[in-house]
Amino acid sequence: MSKKCLGCGIMLQDENVKTPGYTTSLDNDYCMRCFRLKNYGEYESASKDEKEFLEMLESINKTNDLVVYLVDALNIPEDLSIIRKRLHNKLLLVINKRDVLPKSVNDNKLIDYFKTRYDFFDDVIVISSEKNYNIDLLLSKIKYYETSKNVYIVGYTNAGKSSLINKLIKNYSESDRELTISPLPTTTLSTIHIDINDHLTLIDTPGLVDTSSLTNYVDTDELKKINSKKEIRPRTYQIKKGYSLIIDKYVRIDYVDGEKNSLTLYMSDSVECKKVLTDKHDDLMNLNKTEFNIHHNNDIVISGLGFIKATYKGKFNIYLDRKIKFFVRDNLI
Repeated sequence: MSKKCLGCGIMLQDENVKTPGYTTSLDNDYCMRCFRLKNYGEYESASKDEKEFLEMLESINKTNDLVVYLVDALNIPEDLSIIRKRLHNKLLLVINKRDVLPKSVNDNKLIDYFKTRYDFFDDVIVISSEKNYNIDLLLSKIKYYETSKNVYIVGYTNAGKSSLINKLIKNYSESDRELTISPLPTTTLSTIHIDINDHLTLIDTPGLVDTSSLTNYVDTDELKKINSKKEIRPRTYQIKKGYSLIIDKYVRIDYVDGEKNSLTLYMSDSVECKKVLTDKHDDLMNLNKTEFNIHHNNDIVISGLGFIKATYKGKFNIYLDRKIKFFVRDNLI
């Protein structure tokens, strides 16, 4: 009888130790990968083809079920409309990891930011699954918008889908089941159905892989460093042309032209940053260089790392690994 791993959703098998889903016995509830991750913190990568994720979205689109689109507050994707192009279901935007943002940030302003730019979400909610913040509100929204007992949870890797579902299980279900969670990509390998009660079944899905995110190109220790687990302290640098910000070993930003500016970093406190004279330091100049301009009140977003809030317009050079994406948007905060 076929059986799925309770941690990642992959079909269990006991024939090939090198193939995902391997377990020493089909009587076990977890594959070896999830067992080691859960008990010893050992992570083993598992490749997933983007085609599989697109096929998964296509299958969801054939249903009329509610979809919860979960995003990381520090790493909002550049274009949220991509999800609507793939799905025509009712859609809730859920901004997770509120606990990492400064307490001074206003939730209503965050919600208005997305509602004014994306009119296709049925609702927008700000939560923290880690701190159990607004989870009751989220459940009430799910009940209000659900079209059947099945509700899909989708999002990019590391948005916190499995953590959210574990919190919902703990809060509202009598089950002692727990999904495998990790800050590393591709933890969930297949869809997982979780019955919260007789009227609600949550369906966890594999994370959509953003191949342009820094999180895919760092080791475990670095990933823990850039993924903050506590409230970040924004760091502001007054900067004028001829100066640069060196952000750890990941990115260099030269201020080429413009009036005196203010740059505020919204990223993990563990990520180091220093302001230097551009022509006196050549740190990271071996990375791929891109010239760009920003307008008043723009953010510079580095995929997987966080964002930098700028106050005034200016011309910049950014040095970044060519595999990592950056983009400019209106100030989120």
